[in-house]
Amino acid sequence: MTTRTQRPYLVFCDVDETLISTKSMFDFLAFHTPPGVYRRVAGELRSMADRGVPRTEVNRAYYRAYRGAPVAEIREAGRRWYADRAAREGFYLADTLRALREHRRAGAALVLVSGSFDACLDPIAEAVDASHVLCTRPLTARGRYTGEIETPMIGEHKEAAVQRLLDEHSTVDPADCYAYGDHPSDLPMLDLVGHPVAVGDHPEVLAHLAARRRRRAGHSTAGHSTAVRPTARGARA
Repeated sequence: MTTRTQRPYLVFCDVDETLISTKSMFDFLAFHTPPGVYRRVAGELRSMADRGVPRTEVNRAYYRAYRGAPVAEIREAGRRWYADRAAREGFYLADTLRALREHRRAGAALVLVSGSFDACLDPIAEAVDASHVLCTRPLTARGRYTGEIETPMIGEHKEAAVQRLLDEHSTVDPADCYAYGDHPSDLPMLDLVGHPVAVGDHPEVLAHLAARRRRRAGHSTAGHSTAVRPTARGARA
């Protein structure tokens, strides 16, 4: 349950396995590319992860799969992907979606924060009425993807992007803001707001937020952290 406030506030929400039940980048790749291409690309990316390659570099490698692809074609495919997946029960995690709806009714502005890209995220943002999308931005030239990106929206890059947006909203107190995330890479973002929320049961995330609660115990004006279970049944945008 959200805490309503008279003051304006922002709600930052990771997307994959926080708001939706799938990993959008891989799911979209499987939807859009032939099975053989998907198996090859996904296999290469998993191999990189298994070898301990940093997530930021794995993220960069993902977008190389779109080198030369027309931007308009990928964005249209993203809308078809969303229409297909959103029609299926359980695409959205019901508890997170419910919380975001409560925040919107309370007057908050929603911000999606993800390592995924606009082809997947823009339809989701429209469905949940998000005001901002902080995501990985593939570079383009002459209407086609170059295969390169500006900055992967992961870990410290999420933190920096969220901080910039907070700085731009000078009337917003970060102590009034919320952030939702499921993975340790979301922790820098969660630490920027007064109300961090762990989605799911990742032990590192739960332990981090529990330690934060202990540090802030006794300070009545401090924000709080909590956790929600990622239930999906019946979730519709």
